[in-house]
Amino acid sequence: MEKQSFGRHLRITKKRDYLTVYKQGARSYSEHFTIVACRSEMDTSRLGITVSKKVGNAVERNRIRRLVREFFRLNRSRLSVRQDIVIIANKNIGSLTYQDVCAELESHLIEKSNV
Repeated sequence: MEKQSFGRHLRITKKRDYLTVYKQGARSYSEHFTIVACRSEMDTSRLGITVSKKVGNAVERNRIRRLVREFFRLNRSRLSVRQDIVIIANKNIGSLTYQDVCAELESHLIEKSNV
């Protein structure tokens, strides 16, 4: 059984890495998210999450981050290897459930990962 943790090596943490993904990545738009993905030199897929203050207060922003991280953690094996993904939450996000987040991101990320 594969380990399903979300360690530091699976996160995009540096500003230059975010800028590289924004500059070189392909964008995909859904109702509540903008997904930017590009190939990476790393051995595994990494995730970056951006949630601006326009989305809501800190509690709402952190909740969105937790939902997206959980989706990535559980579905990492279904994504293509060596891909950096940045997920940007739109300001009309409202009160999404985990199932809503899964359905929306799965339709964009799982299909896009085979590129």
